[in-house]
Amino acid sequence: MKTLIKNAQCVLPEGTTRTNILIEGSTIADIDPAASITADEVIDATGLHLLPGVIDDQVHFRDPGLTHKEDIHTGSLASARGGVTTFLDMPNVNPAMTTCELLERRLELAASKAVVNYGFYIGATPDNIDELKKARRTPGIKIFIGSSTGNLLVDGQDSLERIFAETTLPICAHCEDEKTVRENAERLGGGKSFADHSRIRDHEAALIATRRAVDLSTRHRHPFHVLHVSTAAEVEFLKSAPDWVTSEVCPHHLYFSVEDYDRLGSLVQMNPSVKNREDCEALWKALAEGDIDVVATDHAPHLLEEKDKPYPQSPSGVPAVENLLALMLDGVSRGRLTLDRLVRTMSENPARIWNMKGKGSIAVGHDADLVLVDQQKPHPVRNEDQITRAGWSPWHGVDLMGSPVRTLIMGRTVYANGRLDRTPHGQEVLFDRGG
Repeated sequence: MKTLIKNAQCVLPEGTTRTNILIEGSTIADIDPAASITADEVIDATGLHLLPGVIDDQVHFRDPGLTHKEDIHTGSLASARGGVTTFLDMPNVNPAMTTCELLERRLELAASKAVVNYGFYIGATPDNIDELKKARRTPGIKIFIGSSTGNLLVDGQDSLERIFAETTLPICAHCEDEKTVRENAERLGGGKSFADHSRIRDHEAALIATRRAVDLSTRHRHPFHVLHVSTAAEVEFLKSAPDWVTSEVCPHHLYFSVEDYDRLGSLVQMNPSVKNREDCEALWKALAEGDIDVVATDHAPHLLEEKDKPYPQSPSGVPAVENLLALMLDGVSRGRLTLDRLVRTMSENPARIWNMKGKGSIAVGHDADLVLVDQQKPHPVRNEDQITRAGWSPWHGVDLMGSPVRTLIMGRTVYANGRLDRTPHGQEVLFDRGG
C-alpha cells in the first residue's frame, strides 16, 4: 500500500516547507517525491499542515480495573480523534502494574483494544526493585512521590535512593510532598471547599518534592522526567537542573487557575492542583522559551456523577486527550507558542526522552504516524461530542481555533472527516536501550 500526501505544509525537523510525503506500508518512504508518482491513495493536503503524530506521554486509561471511567479502546479512540498517535499509560490501575508479568498482560490487552500506538510504565513500590531492574518492554519507571495510596506511594528516602541508584530505565515522578500535603489537610480539617484543594496541595508541596527528586537524579546521574509542572517556582528551579532532567506541563495548568473554582468546581480539581494565574503565565512563557520540554495531558477521566460529590470525596483528574492538540493549536493562533515549538514539545521531545524507535518526526524510515491539521478550522468543545467514556470536558463551551482533521497510524487513516476507524490497529512502541 502506497499513500501520497501532497501539497502539505510539512513541519520537518529542519523547518516547515510545502512538500509531498510518500508512505509505503507503515513507514515514510520519501520526502518531496514527484506529485505524479503512482500511489494507491492520494491525499490532497492543500491548505493544511502535516505534523508528526502527537505523543501523549502521560495518560490514565483505567484499564484494567476501572473501565467504567475509560478503557484502552475508548481512550485510544479519543486519542485518534485528537491527533494523538501514541500514548504512554500509567501504572495505577487495578491491579497496580508493578511486575513484569502484569506489564506483559497489559500489553496483550492493548494489542486487542488500542486504535493508536501504546506503551506502559512500570510502577515503583518500596519493595519491587528486582522487577524494575528486569523490565524491558516499557518506556520507564513511574514513582508517586505523594498523591497515591497503597504500595504505589514511595516517599521513604531509602527506597527512593535504591530506585535511583540501582535501576537503569528513565524515571518519571508525580512530585507533591506527602508530608506537606498531609499537614495542610490536617490544618484545614480535611478541606471544606474545592478551593481548599489548592491550599492542601500548595506551591510548597510541589516544589519540595521536585527539588527532592532532582537531587536524587543529580547525585545518581539518572535520567529523570518531572511530570505536570504546576508552579512558576518549579520552572525557575528546573533551569539549573542537569541536562538529563526534563519536564512537562499539562494544558489544564496552562488554562486554569484557582480563579476557576467558583465557575467549575470539581471539574478543575486535579493533582497537582491548579495554582495562581501568575503560575499559568509563567508556564506559558517557559513553554514558549524552551524551559519546558513536553506537553502532555495527564488524561484522568472520572464520570460526572463521581465529580459531583462534595469535596473532599470528589476525585481529582480531568479528561483531555482528544482536545490536547486543538488546545495547543489555539495557543499557536494566539501567539503563545510557535507551531515548530508545538511539534518539538508534543512529538520530537517525548520520542527522544523515552527513546522511542521510529517516532516523533517526519523523516524517511520513521513510522508514518501523522496528523493533518487545519489551523483555520474552529474546534468547538462540547460535552455531548466527547469520545472519552467520561463524556465531559472542563473546556465545555469553548471554541478553539485550529483542529486535527486526519490522523494516520502506521500509514493507515484512523480518523478523517469526523469519522473514526474503530478497528484496533495500534502497535506496541519499541524503545532503544542502546544494545
